[in-house]
Parts: sequence; structure tokens; C-alpha cells
Amino acid sequence: MKEYHPKTFDHLARLPGFSEQSVRTHLALYEGYVANTNLLAEMMREWLTVGKSGTIEWAEMKRRFAWEFNGMRLHELYFENLTSTAMALDRQSLLYKKIEEDFDPYELWEQGFKGTGGMRGIGWVILAFDPQTGRLFNVWMSEHDTGLLVGTRPLLVMDVFEHAFLIDYGLKRNEYVEAFFNVIDWGRVETRLALCMERQPGCVVA
Repeated sequence: MKEYHPKTFDHLARLPGFSEQSVRTHLALYEGYVANTNLLAEMMREWLTVGKSGTIEWAEMKRRFAWEFNGMRLHELYFENLTSTAMALDRQSLLYKKIEEDFDPYELWEQGFKGTGGMRGIGWVILAFDPQTGRLFNVWMSEHDTGLLVGTRPLLVMDVFEHAFLIDYGLKRNEYVEAFFNVIDWGRVETRLALCMERQPGCVVA
């Protein structure tokens, strides 16, 4: 069975607003999701081979797998859309124009994204793209495996589980959200949007 391997994120070194300890701890947590994804995939396969797919234990492994797998993928998307050399989003870019089109103006989208990140509870905030209409949504995921709108594609991902900010910001969650906005790799987010549109040429996107 093909295994998953942790990706390297060397670009996170000296990330403004994020301590070395915080980044190191977060990466170790991510590696745990990768390890557990491999472990559960192998365990479920083994139980299938001995005819135990109808058991309570197998059912719980099946349910748990989405938590571990999505935890792995969401962290990869999150780490990938961060950079230590961030620049402001280009107002002439396709991404900026798309946000303006759907939220009118951009500032309203940013207010909504940050406001979602400031909500009580653990989870993720995602700027998601709906391939059928080309529409953007700010999405709250309270768990790794619940909340993402079916069929949408993540463009920008922010981790708001407590492990993402407690070391550096304590309970000052909104300060973490501001720090996140200062290190967004908008070029990466723009590329994700372009790939979505390329795969769905019929989308209604101006």
C-alpha cells in the first residue's frame, strides 16, 4: 500500500509573527496526522482481509480516517499558503477582482474572513471556490471532517485550532488572525484559483 510522507516546509523558518517553537510544534502535530493516516489505512485493510468490516471497531476506524486524512491535507494547504516574504494582494490580480465581484468590496470579504476566524471554538477558516458557479465563500469548519461545502475547492486556509496560536498569542486570537494576514502567500492562493478555473472552464467567473 502506498504511504503518505510528511512534506517539508522550510519556507516557514523565520516566519514573522510566529516563533520557532510554535512552528516546530505545529509541524510535529502535522506529522502525527500523516502517521495516523497511514496507520488507519493499513489497519482498515487488514481488518477487511479477515472479514471484520462489519465490526464496531472497523466502523470507528472508518469514521476516524476522515479526521486524520483531512487534518493532514488541511495543514499542508495552510503551511503552503504562508510565506516569510509576504506582499500585499495585487489589486489587478484575478483573485482580487474575483473577491471584489463576490463580496463588493474586498474589505468586506476581509472583514468576514477575519470575523469568522475570531469566532469561539476550534476549527478552520477557508476561502472556498464553488466550481459550478465560480462563487467564493468564507467557510467555517469546526472539525477536520465537517463543514466544508461539498464540491468546493479550498483557496486560502487558516488554522484556528488553539495549537496554531496559543504559544505565541495566548488567548489573543484576533492578534493571531492579524499575524496570519501578514504572512499570506497571495501568489499561492492566486495559483489555486487559476487551477480551479482551468479545470472548470464553464465557471461563471469574470
